[in-house]
Amino acid sequence: MKNKRYSKDFGKKEKVLNYACQTYQLSRPNKVGAVMALIRECQPKSIEEWEKWYFEKAYTDGKTPVKVTKEVLQELGERLHVKITEIVIPEWQEAFRNLTLQDCVDYISNLTIERTYDGFIREKSVVTDNIAKKFPGVRFEESDPELDHAGDIDYLGYVGAKAFGIQIKPVTAKANFGNYSATERMKASFRDFEAKYGGKVFVVFSIDDEIKNTEVLEAIEKEIARLKK
Repeated sequence: MKNKRYSKDFGKKEKVLNYACQTYQLSRPNKVGAVMALIRECQPKSIEEWEKWYFEKAYTDGKTPVKVTKEVLQELGERLHVKITEIVIPEWQEAFRNLTLQDCVDYISNLTIERTYDGFIREKSVVTDNIAKKFPGVRFEESDPELDHAGDIDYLGYVGAKAFGIQIKPVTAKANFGNYSATERMKASFRDFEAKYGGKVFVVFSIDDEIKNTEVLEAIEKEIARLKK
């Protein structure tokens, strides 16, 4: 017997809604709270129980948490509508008008060859030219494909039999990575990694081969000292 589904079907609108919501980060924990953590804590037996629990317990994730109410979700929905109608649709209409067959051919080739190579070189450079030189006593290895897929880990730094993880995220010069928050799925993957290898996972933001959140190096240094104990 299949479980009853409560999710609304938005049909063809789903793609644009999802794109805009993700692009403008309107469903992140700093906007709607740690949703998956809340529902696991609640263990609801009904949709009504979950909804009641959520509005009683949900607070935004940040330095100054704000209680999430129906009015907050309403306001987020209104912001989503503005982003779609005033920014996304005009941008997409312009892209559609100018899109050519050659653009599509070039994009597939670029995505497969050039971007894959750039990402590979960037990751190696961030680790070998930066992190590994700062911590010569740590053995760094690329994660195997299964671990990379399951745990969002690009490199492992071995300290004896234990290891910490590194995820490398490319950013643009204008990116505000200070507001970055891992998804609930990624947080769960990081916890699984820590349980298996003993070490935490660190997110390193880079422009080319330069580390932008340099404070992460101090955090890694403290983790190495902890793993040595």
